[in-house]
Amino acid sequence: MRPEVLNPLFAEITALHGVGNQLAKPLDRLGLSRVVDLLFHLPTGWIDRLPREELDVADAGRVIAIALTPLSYRIGTSARAPARVQAVDAQGNHVSLVYFRANSGWVKKLFPLNEPRFVSGKLETYGQELQIIHPDIVCSPGEASETRERDAIYPLSEGITSKRIAGLVEQAIERAPELPEWIEPSLLAQHGWPRWHEALARIHADPADGKARERLAYDEIFATQLALLLVRGEARAKRGKALKGDGRLRDALKLPYAPTGAQARSIAEIEGDMQQQRPMLRMLQGDVGSGKTLVAAMALLIAAEAGAQSAFLAPTEILARQHYETLSKLLAGLDIRIAILTGRDKGSARESTLMGLASGEIDILIGTHAIFQEGVIYRDLGLVVVDEQHRFGVAQRMLLQAKAERPPHLLVMTATPIPRTLTLAQYGEMDVSRLDEMPPGREPIETRVVSEERLSEVVEALGRHLDGGGQAYWVCPLVEESEKSDMAAAEARAEALRSRFGDRVGLVHGRMKGPEKDAVMARFASGELGVLVATTVIEVGVDVPNARLIVIEHADRFGLAQLHQLRGRVGRGGGQSICLLLRGGQLSETSRARLALMRETNDGFRIAEEDLRLRGAGELLGTRQSGDMQFRLATPETLTELLPAANGDARLLIDRDGGLHGERGEAARLALYLFERESAVSLLRSG
Repeated sequence: MRPEVLNPLFAEITALHGVGNQLAKPLDRLGLSRVVDLLFHLPTGWIDRLPREELDVADAGRVIAIALTPLSYRIGTSARAPARVQAVDAQGNHVSLVYFRANSGWVKKLFPLNEPRFVSGKLETYGQELQIIHPDIVCSPGEASETRERDAIYPLSEGITSKRIAGLVEQAIERAPELPEWIEPSLLAQHGWPRWHEALARIHADPADGKARERLAYDEIFATQLALLLVRGEARAKRGKALKGDGRLRDALKLPYAPTGAQARSIAEIEGDMQQQRPMLRMLQGDVGSGKTLVAAMALLIAAEAGAQSAFLAPTEILARQHYETLSKLLAGLDIRIAILTGRDKGSARESTLMGLASGEIDILIGTHAIFQEGVIYRDLGLVVVDEQHRFGVAQRMLLQAKAERPPHLLVMTATPIPRTLTLAQYGEMDVSRLDEMPPGREPIETRVVSEERLSEVVEALGRHLDGGGQAYWVCPLVEESEKSDMAAAEARAEALRSRFGDRVGLVHGRMKGPEKDAVMARFASGELGVLVATTVIEVGVDVPNARLIVIEHADRFGLAQLHQLRGRVGRGGGQSICLLLRGGQLSETSRARLALMRETNDGFRIAEEDLRLRGAGELLGTRQSGDMQFRLATPETLTELLPAANGDARLLIDRDGGLHGERGEAARLALYLFERESAVSLLRSG
């Protein structure tokens, strides 16, 4: 259970004064549904109000704060005409205070003639006049002392202002308790950081306060590192089954080429892990085409040699069937039985698979989440391999462990090269093996950047490619953060290509139902379709060796990691593959740098490091996946800078300071709950 001292922070936002259903809606659009969400909704900038005694044209373009006296009104007769208040400063200099679409009575009430008013807003010139349009502060001189010289600017949604958010944040800070310190004292002193509550108050009052911002980012990183170390410790404390293979199956395997050094190293690391009673918890990182399947196959053979069963989990049915075919070919001729189980398998075929699994006749089961459903019983599950994209969180791991008498060994594969910093931040509880070299004979994908003005030439080139028996992907532009608009763009492009190439063009998008999407992708995989038009919201990772061309529209709108993943859809067969990046006319410096790097290199790990450097804080960890730990306060820069210290501090807490049970541990437990990393506590059954 969450500690009571934190309850005021996790109350609904409607508990704050002035937040009713109407205001709750724009707040909810910002993801602000609880008091703690407001506290962590940090300002992205600020406005400095320059106190002035006298109006000066040199201040045009800046926000000033000044005492003015209204002298007259100029109210237009039409609804569109602005209301103007003519006012003077103490020296008699004139300024117009302008309001558009304002009620004239309201304006006159706000500015009684000849009564001084304290006004703040952006000073501008209009012809020979000075003016302030829609001043954001108007009050009596007596209330001027309550105005801050620096105001925070918050991320907003329609229906709410920064001033309103700031007022709610003040209430939230008043509710926030003083919490005991969880940072190691010498580290706190070394950085000169304020205490947690003080840091919150300071960052909202002065968004330029670097120490306060750094302290809060550190807290979030520390809580994440502590959670990952606790999960890792819990996993390592459990006793699994040591799986030591005798090599008979691996020796009988006839490979077309010798494994790369990276593959051999990764296989040795996995074999060493599986020989321990402590369950393996390892992530295999490798670019598209680096040979992850071979490494996974060796792990599956080690388990079979040791008399244990393996489960291979894929994110989609079509990818599960692809893995089944690949492994069946690779392991053909060996004394090993492979089966597949997906949601589509029914009746006697399903029953036969379940019986073979329960009796131990099936050595390797490949499938989707169906392989962990109730009624799927393993005789002796010793290894689980989890494929690309599937973020395997704590909840799924517990479900998996329920299928085995003892915790099985776990190997998670990802084809998204992840910078070392993010690997430690996101998967710190896992050991990592990296496939950072390509198997021999695999040709780099040739990447070209083409202006969208040459679209007709690209379509003609696509026609020649199809006439030569080739296939191609066409990825549609990222219109905005909306599946609907992306879908509309894809449908329009598919229609345009169909007018040229007829029914050889297929379309897949995120709003299609699973079976419908699978059917189109299967037609493409079989060669029935020549072009697969796709939005970016779906994974088009079907292995189609004949697809050696990919066209990506509006490539300048994508991040590097996404471009690299899309490019990896081709180059899976023999021969030269080509990636065409269609760019817009106006390129930002960042977009230009991204496209240049894509043209220059196929190295996913280099691209991932550069992507982290180029991206903004809001894109840090991409789209949310189950099992991910999201960062709200840490940016890529602070993560890179503070993560080593946070990891060391968390280790010190566990190794020297008694874990969660000492005085600092009790404070750290609060941090875990505060940053919603409490799954680590519940895992230990000590929360």
